[in-house]
Amino acid sequence: MYSKVHSVGIKGVEGVPILVEADVSDGLPGFSMVGYLSSEVREAQDRVRTALRNSGFRLPAKKVTINLSPADIRKEGTAFDLPIAVAILAASGMVKPTGLSSCVISGELGLDGEIKPVRGALSITSAAKKDGKLQCFLPRENVREGLVIEGIEVIGVDHLKDLTDQLNDPEKQNTGSCGNGEFMGRLETYNVDFSEIGGQLFLRRATEVAVAGMHNILYIGPAGTGKTMLAKRIPTIMPSLSMEEAVDISKIYSVCGLLSKEEPLVVKRPFRSPHHTISPTALAGGGRIPKPGEISLASGGVLFLDELPEFQRTTIELLRQPLEERKITVTRIFGAYEFPADFMMAAALNPCPCGFFPDRTRCRCSELQVRKYLSRISKPLLDRVDICAESRAVTYEELQERKGGESSADIRRRVEDARKIQKKRFKGCGIYFNSSMNKSQIEKFCSLGNEEQKFLKKVYENLALSVRGYEKILKVSRTIADLNGSERIRKDHLAEAVGLRSMEGKYWGGIYGRS
Repeated sequence: MYSKVHSVGIKGVEGVPILVEADVSDGLPGFSMVGYLSSEVREAQDRVRTALRNSGFRLPAKKVTINLSPADIRKEGTAFDLPIAVAILAASGMVKPTGLSSCVISGELGLDGEIKPVRGALSITSAAKKDGKLQCFLPRENVREGLVIEGIEVIGVDHLKDLTDQLNDPEKQNTGSCGNGEFMGRLETYNVDFSEIGGQLFLRRATEVAVAGMHNILYIGPAGTGKTMLAKRIPTIMPSLSMEEAVDISKIYSVCGLLSKEEPLVVKRPFRSPHHTISPTALAGGGRIPKPGEISLASGGVLFLDELPEFQRTTIELLRQPLEERKITVTRIFGAYEFPADFMMAAALNPCPCGFFPDRTRCRCSELQVRKYLSRISKPLLDRVDICAESRAVTYEELQERKGGESSADIRRRVEDARKIQKKRFKGCGIYFNSSMNKSQIEKFCSLGNEEQKFLKKVYENLALSVRGYEKILKVSRTIADLNGSERIRKDHLAEAVGLRSMEGKYWGGIYGRS
């Protein structure tokens, strides 16, 4: 007899519908599996046969053939154990096939028939709903994660016998749930706030502008002046996640096994701060079975690179493509895997190995040492940074006045207002932020008056700007105008944008020339 069971595989961070077909026929007894399978899936035949026997099922001595289609997609992981077992039972006449067409089944089997949790339950449930299925049977430990997806009944099962009983007798079927919105009702709580930062008004303003337009920002200055402290507070001024954004981000964490049973949905903007010893694979993603890396885990939030020159050159150079395309493709012999990389990059560095340049009363580094240290950051990577802000030493008086600083909530309100303006402006354009504008969009949305054009011409000639530097000033000035509620870009907006880029020329102008 022949039967089929619907399941879902994971490719990248998205679920892919997989059809598990079983044929139990007369012939030399055996168990064969086909369909472009990884070693974990091939091992399923031993787990399934043992689990069936220990669950009280006695299969006749016949030829069993299992096919997982489509055959051009590589099947990986242990989540196909359960659908394979059910397909065999259905083909043997021990499970009624009537209800199998409208449900998706996924889970790992223990040798005693116990159903164990799997990774990527959120992506599995989402793909099942998209495929038009009415029910999704998951390991009980994954149910809470699956409930994040609205519009599909999620049913948890503990044991293979429990699942077969429910499939054979719908009246015994546990009542599933069809998603709920309880997860998004929780308030975001942070244990840090901008009001804790003393002084550094320029850095605070630069950070606000960067977040409002999703501009990449680079902090440079002496050690201990608050660069890292500021970066860690960036998520506190970013707008709250929408349900759609939260689900997309949670899929990445689900595939990586980073979601807990208690918190099955990411409700806060991610903040990822990898150590400078991180490998290229851990940053970009990959491995034998490709998994998302740090840049994908930072999607929708912030990727903070502290002590930027200390990273391996080959590692940080990997950021160039994702910063432009907002995604990264990892190609392996088994196929190409696409992971999201839509993050805001924040980086911090000292201006020299000792950290005190250009204060020559304290800095003992030679000019060659300073140039060599700063040149670890390539010009192409610098070109992808919109704002370069310099920190300075904080005075004692500023330190004592830190409690009177503006709170994250106040700054967030301004950022949200600016984001709303951008959302309205770019409706139908396929982008959401000023930082993503292309040349034609810059010409359309960043038009200047005569006075502003004269001012920018002087800046362009005096600072010997490159075309990319010129465009970045326009993008940042557009964001500053949005924060100020102005429809037009004015001279003071341009002047502030120039000030937010001037440090790049100060530190790297003698190394790479025009900014």
